[in-house]
Amino acid sequence: MLTTNDFIPKAYSHNIESGEFQWSAPSNIALVKYWGKKDNQIPANPSVSFTLNNCKTITKLAFAKKDSSTPLTVINGKFSFDLLFEGKPKEDFKPKIQKFLERIEIYLPFLKDYHFTIDTENTFPHSSGIASSASGMAALAMNLMSIEKALNPEMTDAYFYQKASLLARLGSGSACRSVKGQVVVWGNQANIGGSSDLYGVEFPNAIHDNFKNFQDTILLVDKGEKQVSSTVGHDLMHAHPYAERRFEQAHENLDKLTAIFESGNLEEFIKVVESEALTLHAMMMTSMPYFILMKPNTLQIINAIWKFRNDTKIPVCFTLDAGANVHVLYPENVSGIVLQFIKDELVGFCQNGQYICDEIGNGAIRLV
Repeated sequence: MLTTNDFIPKAYSHNIESGEFQWSAPSNIALVKYWGKKDNQIPANPSVSFTLNNCKTITKLAFAKKDSSTPLTVINGKFSFDLLFEGKPKEDFKPKIQKFLERIEIYLPFLKDYHFTIDTENTFPHSSGIASSASGMAALAMNLMSIEKALNPEMTDAYFYQKASLLARLGSGSACRSVKGQVVVWGNQANIGGSSDLYGVEFPNAIHDNFKNFQDTILLVDKGEKQVSSTVGHDLMHAHPYAERRFEQAHENLDKLTAIFESGNLEEFIKVVESEALTLHAMMMTSMPYFILMKPNTLQIINAIWKFRNDTKIPVCFTLDAGANVHVLYPENVSGIVLQFIKDELVGFCQNGQYICDEIGNGAIRLV
C-alpha cells in the first residue's frame, strides 16, 4: 500500500516555463457518510459516493515561471497567485487557497517557482446551497497534477489520479471522491481492495445494472450559508458520546452496500442510504454544541417521499448532506414518473421552486 512518502517527488526530468490547463471536476453525493476526521484530513471512517455529472466546477490554471520582474517578496519563498471566480477577483477565497498550497507544497515542490492565475466557475449557482469545495478542490488538484505531469512525463496514469485525489483531499476531504470513477470509496475497508485513507479509489467490485445511470435530483430547500461549517462539524466528533459506534456502523454499512451493489437489491439500498443520511443528522443533533441542520420543508419532503414510495412501490429514496437540501435518488428507468412526482408534490417545498437534475458521472475531465 502506498504511503505519503511515495507521493513526494525526488526530481523532475523536464522544465517548463509557462502554460495553461483547464479541468472540470464534479461534486459527489456520499451514500455512506464521512463524518469525523483525524490529523491531515484522514477520515475517521470510510465512505462511498456517487460521482455526479452536471454539478461541477470548471477551473483554468495559467502558470508562468517567476523572473527578474517578479517582486523579490514573491520570489523569496512565497506562493504567488491571482484568483478569479466567474471572471472577477475573489479575495475572500484566497486564504483557503493559500492554506491548501501550504499543505500540498511537500508533494509539489515546484509551487513557489511559478505565478498562477486561477480562474474558476461553477455550473450550479454559487448561492444554491450545494457545497462547491469538493468539486473546486478536485478541479484545482487536477490542474496542478497536469503541471507535474509536464515536468515528469513518465508519470503513469494510475499515479496521476491517485496523487490528484490525495492533493484534493488536503483541500477538502470529500474532494478526493470527485477525481475518477462513478462510485468512489475513500477510507480503508478490509473487503475493498486498494481502499486507502489517503485517496479515493474507484469501487473495484461488481455493480449491478440497477445502479447504472442512477439519477439525483437535488431539491434546494435552503440556499443560505451552512449553519455550521464542515470543519466544525467534523471536529464535534472528537468528544461525541456515540462516535466510536458510528464509525463501526459506517464500516458495516459499507459492507452491506458492497453486497447490494452486486445483487442490485434496491430495497436494501434504500434502507442503508436513508439510514446513513438520518444518522449524520442525528450525530449533529447529539453533539455538544448541538445543531439541527434540517428545515421544516426538509421533513415535509422526506415524508412525501416515504408516502409516494409506499403507495407506488417505486424505488425512490433520499439522502442528505450536512444541510437542509434533499438529494432524491432513483433509477433511470423510473425517471419520468419520479420527476412528475417531484414537480407535482416536492417543488413547492424548495426555495423559489428551485431544483437541479443530475445523474451519475465519471469524474474529472480535462478541457484544455
